[in-house]
Amino acid sequence: MTGAARHRRAVTVTAAVATAVLYAAATGCDSEPESILSDRTEVGAKSDQPGTSFSPHDGEYNGFDISVVGTLMNMLGYDTPRFSGVLSKNRAKLLHDDHVQLVAATYSITPSRMAPKDKGGDDLDFVGPYASTQQGFLIRKDDRSIRTLADLNGKVVCVWKGTTSANELNKPAHDKIVKRTEEDASYCVKALKDKEVDAVSTDQLILYGFMQANPSLRVVPGIKFGEPNDYGIAMAKGHRKDCVRLRDALTQYIRQATSWERDFQNSLPAVPKETRDEAKPTEDEIMALSCVDRPGDSPSD
Repeated sequence: MTGAARHRRAVTVTAAVATAVLYAAATGCDSEPESILSDRTEVGAKSDQPGTSFSPHDGEYNGFDISVVGTLMNMLGYDTPRFSGVLSKNRAKLLHDDHVQLVAATYSITPSRMAPKDKGGDDLDFVGPYASTQQGFLIRKDDRSIRTLADLNGKVVCVWKGTTSANELNKPAHDKIVKRTEEDASYCVKALKDKEVDAVSTDQLILYGFMQANPSLRVVPGIKFGEPNDYGIAMAKGHRKDCVRLRDALTQYIRQATSWERDFQNSLPAVPKETRDEAKPTEDEIMALSCVDRPGDSPSD
């Protein structure tokens, strides 16, 4: 992430940190429902994103998302949670229907997703960011025609439903790019390998995971665009005590000298060091975006 991008995000951070620290000892009201954190907590995760969240066998999951949420639950004294597959488009619905209690699935924290239902939002709380990334493009390794964003004009680019990446490419600035929308990531990657599309676009961290799992594909190094996507662990609103406990565990995890770097490198070794350094959040950013209705708000019930 560029220095300018971090500066833009930092505008609301400083005031939030001061109020959030004061809140840490007061974690909600007595009417809050039973905790969703337990040894039986079910976590929604992606099953088709190598490096971030992937299920090579039924019931088995690995990747950076999986490592982060598992570590935080262990830090709070719980067993490693159970995981089940989710699609980008149904993450919020599964949380509100209580099919899963948490979602850790490269879920970007946005104002519309964190806003309460009566404000037209998805009515979710997030713990994060635990990683940040901008958007990029995945192409076939032998394709030398795509080096800049302008080279995508007239090309067919695959995105999938329910993602901030799909929304980004629908902006007027990218109207010369031909979009193909699929159900989820694996469909787009297959279409790219089968030469049905020219590129796949989503967050760079996800793309590097696909690259390390598919030697015939590569991430275009010179293209990084869009606002930073901040990944958070999501839950339905109404569980601020649980949210704050996970937030404080995440802050401790980030503060530890090597834990975040070790887990990131183990899951996403193909990510260049510069991109990895940009992906690591600060404690201020975590305080500004965790357990709030709007970025920079003070956590409250």
